[in-house]
Amino acid sequence: MKRKIIAILTIVLTVSGVSVKAQDAMFSQYFANPLYLNPAFAGTNICPRVSLHFRDQWPAAPGTFMTYTASYDEHFDKISGGIGVLLFGDRAGEGGIINTYSASAMYSFKLKVARKFNLRFALQASYEFRGISWEKLTFGDMIDPRYGFVYQTSENFDGKSGKIHSFDMAAGFLGYTPHLYFGLAVHHMVPITGAHGFLSSNNPGDPYEYRPVKYTAHVGGYFDLKRKSKKETSFGDISISPNFIYQHQQNFNYFSEGCYLNFYPFTVGMWLRHGLTYKGHVYNGIDENNNPIYTDQSFHNMDALIFMFGLEYSWFKVAYSYDATISKLKNATGGSHEVSMQILLPCPNKRKAVKDLICPSF
Repeated sequence: MKRKIIAILTIVLTVSGVSVKAQDAMFSQYFANPLYLNPAFAGTNICPRVSLHFRDQWPAAPGTFMTYTASYDEHFDKISGGIGVLLFGDRAGEGGIINTYSASAMYSFKLKVARKFNLRFALQASYEFRGISWEKLTFGDMIDPRYGFVYQTSENFDGKSGKIHSFDMAAGFLGYTPHLYFGLAVHHMVPITGAHGFLSSNNPGDPYEYRPVKYTAHVGGYFDLKRKSKKETSFGDISISPNFIYQHQQNFNYFSEGCYLNFYPFTVGMWLRHGLTYKGHVYNGIDENNNPIYTDQSFHNMDALIFMFGLEYSWFKVAYSYDATISKLKNATGGSHEVSMQILLPCPNKRKAVKDLICPSF
C-alpha cells in the first residue's frame, strides 16, 4: 500500500503542479556527470571527453524513475574555452507515463588569473520536450474497494495537451587551483512553457511560467598522499578528495558531504545527502490581543547514504554507486542504483593531454 501511495503522489504532483513544482532530477555521482552539475566544467579535461550515465531511482516502488544522460566536451584554444553537449532523458511512472527529454549546448570561457589560478564562465542553452500518456494514468473513481483498479475513469482529457516544448537557459562559473576548486551554477534562468505542469500549460492566457530556479554551489579539494611521478599517474598512487555540494530549488535545500579515496586504479567514495524543506508560515493560534500568530517552520530530512566504487585506467573509467535510503521511506524505495562511464579520447593535432582541472571523476 505504501508503495502505491508513493507512485500515485508522484504522478499527481508531476501532472498538476498547481502548488508544488517538480524538482530537477538528482544524481549521486556528481563529478562523473560534470556538465549536468555545472556547465563551467565543459572543457576542463582539455582533450575530448564522453560521459554516459544511468540512474534507477527507487526500484522497489511501482512507477520508478529512470534517468540517463550522455555528454561530450572538449577545450579549444582558438576560442579560449570549452564546448559541451549534454543529452538528458527521464522516464517516470509505470510504463513511462511521463517522459522528459532535453538537449543542451554550452560554452565555457577560460580566464587565467594567475599562474596557478583559473576561472571559467559558462552559458548553456537547452531545448526540452515533456510528454504524458493520459491513458496510462489511474484515478480514484477507477478503484473498487475489494478488487482494486477495475473501472473506467470518468475523467475527460479532450483538449488537454500531452506535449510541452520549451527553451531554457543556465549559467555557471568555476574557480580552481592545483588543489582546490569551487563553483556556482544557476539553472532555469528564463520563463518556459508549462513550468507548473501539464494542466497549467493549457491556459492560453499565460503560457509562459517560471520554473523554480535551481542554484548549485560546490567546493572541494584534491590532495596526493602518495605519488610516484608528477607527470603521470601510476599504479598504487593514493589521493583523497573531500567535497561539499549545496543545492537550492524553491523550498528545498539539499546538502551533500562526501569524500573520495583513490588507490589507482581503484576509487571508493561515500556521501551523506540530507535536505531542509521550508514549509512557510504556519498558524499557531492567537495572542492576548486576538492577533493571529504565525511562525516559520522547516523540516530536516536525512535522505541517503551513498556508497560508490570506481575503476579507471588510462582512457576509460566506470563506476557504480548505491543510495541507501535512510529516511522514513527506507522500507519502500529499494534505494537507488547508478552507473557511469567515461571515455577520454586522444587530443587532436597532438596537443598535450594535460588536465586543466584536477578533481574527482565520479
